[in-house]
Amino acid sequence: MKLKFLKWFYPGMGIKRWVGLAILGVIMVGFGSANFLAEVFVFGKIVDAVTISLGIILIIISMYKILSSFISALLPKDSDLATIFFAKRHLERGPRIVVVGGGHGLSMLLHGIKEYTSNITAIVTVADSGGSSGRIREQFDVLPPGDIRNCLVALADSETLMQKLFQFRFEEGGDLKGHNFGNLFITVLTKVTGDFEAAIKASSKVLAIRGEVIPATLQNVSLVAEYKDGSVIQGEHKIPEKNLPIKRVSLNPGDSPATEEAVRAINEAEVIILGPGSLYTSVVPNLLIKGITEAISNSKVLKIYICNVMTQPGETDGYKASDHIEALIRHSSKDIMNHCVVNINTEAPRELLERYKREQSFPVIADSQKIKEMGYSVVEGELISAADFLRHDSNKLSKLIINLILSKRQKKTVN
Repeated sequence: MKLKFLKWFYPGMGIKRWVGLAILGVIMVGFGSANFLAEVFVFGKIVDAVTISLGIILIIISMYKILSSFISALLPKDSDLATIFFAKRHLERGPRIVVVGGGHGLSMLLHGIKEYTSNITAIVTVADSGGSSGRIREQFDVLPPGDIRNCLVALADSETLMQKLFQFRFEEGGDLKGHNFGNLFITVLTKVTGDFEAAIKASSKVLAIRGEVIPATLQNVSLVAEYKDGSVIQGEHKIPEKNLPIKRVSLNPGDSPATEEAVRAINEAEVIILGPGSLYTSVVPNLLIKGITEAISNSKVLKIYICNVMTQPGETDGYKASDHIEALIRHSSKDIMNHCVVNINTEAPRELLERYKREQSFPVIADSQKIKEMGYSVVEGELISAADFLRHDSNKLSKLIINLILSKRQKKTVN
């Protein structure tokens, strides 16, 4: 123990000189105080007061320098302590938000929301069966990590290198080809710890995320779709491939329980957000988990559904915004939401619309009046980003959500 303590005084630590200065300050304060109490002459008392003051100044300077030495060694390069401290305190006072969904839509929203609050819980579907996640699920008998990984990266407060590492995809390498490093990392941690939740928490620490990411269930579930023609198919990635109108989706097994942390987060939330994301394969699967729909429906807080901006081939062909809501209600309850966010009045580049048209994807019509007649409030906004894809703009959407939350807070204060 003594040897470890002495390491603080090794050359180059930047500690010894400031410790010495602090000791000198303490001696000056002690010496000056003793003389001040014993001094008779006014001039002598003034000298002693000056000595005490200088001693205090030396102590303050030395403490500041010692703390600076610690901080400069621990903080990322070129980081500003005051900015980091202010941001952390500001984010800790942000609203408690639970976001439910999966896919790229959920991670996009999280990327924007984390700039306003660190009190975020992402409840993520584990019904994914395609791509790297599907292969890992089959080969290693673990829950699919893909959507979890995307949410972790979206909430990351770490350096860009770690984010790039978790999103790195192998383009060659035999069995590794097509796999994502982040998926493999979470899989290995799951095998090492024997616990998928523990693996997520460990990954959260590596990426220093703002908030937490929770799987909707720890049960190995598969998504099953029943089409309007009566046919049935199992497997999340296979559902859009049939290109038939979907009547209903369900989970196998059907009584899969929600994680305790997911229900706790919903019960403690100030705001609950559904979507954006694939309606039947990202948002609805969470609502089929036993306990999640009940918890959301019973909650009296602000509950927002963010409707997609484009229809999805084989999943929501021809759907208006109200059709999305009807599908949500059909798979959960009418109390699953009280507000719907829709995109309006945004003109996308014609060539981009033509590209989507060739893929049989079209802008979702915001039939706001019908949604209001269904008993829900509608929040309209110009929310899309039309650079390479037609999707929600992370900054625009998160700003609209935060403004809605603040307006509700103000109304409560007034009442």
